[in-house]
Amino acid sequence: MYYILLTIKLRRVYHAVNMIFPPFRRPGTFVLSIISGRKKLNTEMAGVDMDPDVARGLFEEGATLVLLGVPEGTELGIDYKSWQVGPRFRGVKMIPPGLHFLHYSSSNPKSMGGEVGPRMGLFLSMKPRELILAHWNRKEEDLDFSPSQNQEEVERVKEGLRELDPFLGPYPYDTLRKWVSLTDRLTKEVAEALQPLSGRVCAFSDVIPELQLTHTQDRAEQNLPRNETACQSMKEGLERLPRMKQREGTELRFSSIPKQTYPAGATPAQITQCSMDLTYALSCLLDQHYHQQPLNVLGELQFAFVCFLVGNVYEAFEHWKLLLALLCRAEEAMRTHKELFLGLISVLYHQLGEIPPDFFVDIVSQNNFLTSTLQDFFQFATGPGVDSTLRKRAEKFKAHLTKKFRWDFEADLEDCAPVVVELPEGVTLG
Repeated sequence: MYYILLTIKLRRVYHAVNMIFPPFRRPGTFVLSIISGRKKLNTEMAGVDMDPDVARGLFEEGATLVLLGVPEGTELGIDYKSWQVGPRFRGVKMIPPGLHFLHYSSSNPKSMGGEVGPRMGLFLSMKPRELILAHWNRKEEDLDFSPSQNQEEVERVKEGLRELDPFLGPYPYDTLRKWVSLTDRLTKEVAEALQPLSGRVCAFSDVIPELQLTHTQDRAEQNLPRNETACQSMKEGLERLPRMKQREGTELRFSSIPKQTYPAGATPAQITQCSMDLTYALSCLLDQHYHQQPLNVLGELQFAFVCFLVGNVYEAFEHWKLLLALLCRAEEAMRTHKELFLGLISVLYHQLGEIPPDFFVDIVSQNNFLTSTLQDFFQFATGPGVDSTLRKRAEKFKAHLTKKFRWDFEADLEDCAPVVVELPEGVTLG
């Protein structure tokens, strides 16, 4: 799995701050230490200089996450930042209403090596003045949100919120604008539809064997050799390994990208056309998943990107690539869905702004994925019949990426050979 190494330097570090979020500098995470004073809100530690009256208003109107029993040393974050939990930590306050991504990783004590486990998280849609309560489940190493269903317990915590204030870290407002730019197309409904049924987005898949071969007889029934029999080759050894599948309910529920890009009964000429212009495949996806709101497909693109960038889910990155390729190579759709592709440019502008330039050099451009995909997009978006607003926006975006990444979108691609497609069974060329 590929991780993105990002760090932020702090302007100030206070000793008292470390009691909630000690300074944390593990690669792959952000660094921030925050705390609120007992007599006044320490707004500077929220990342921005804030008027005390504004801070007080945010404290009264903002949402609150009360997370009890989270072990010291746990890596925990909300949206675009994460911290290492200190002994006084009880949650996060002053959270702006809207969609947020809470993520966390359990860790061993430093005396036992201090290893940090895989990241898991969940999307939460928070309302003004809402309080969400959770307890840490030490056995499962996960947050249990069932206490939020107990209204009496929630009201009791609300009544004592002032006393709890010194143990709550303020939301990092210095990254709010960035978070909104990465999720402005992602609605609560889309996030809930894409999130696993288990409610958790996990960096590593929870897998189980397809067949439970507990006993020797079980292996014999499947015509498999006994475990104590020596392997004669590496191939045989690999074949003996159990076939694994993802545990039901833990998989991300992404839209299915059509594998067949042409309609049934298509002629060879139509098959070739639909293989070069993916409008038909895109229409199938939109009709199946976003018939009422086609622009929500951009929310799925943002969901996948956030799950990869913040949640460390590589599967989400693979889906992001597939969905992006489908959108960028739908030539005819660019003439009929102007708003969709204007939105795509905006989404990509903010997403690519969060990735270091060398990230694509090391990972994506091994197969020249992003440059070739965007080259197709710019070619189609500036072609005949495209709305002038979309054409101008695409030209500006192309110039921006050329300057930022030094990509050459005018160069001939190595894979510009004729498209080879498989004909359906029974179809022959005359």
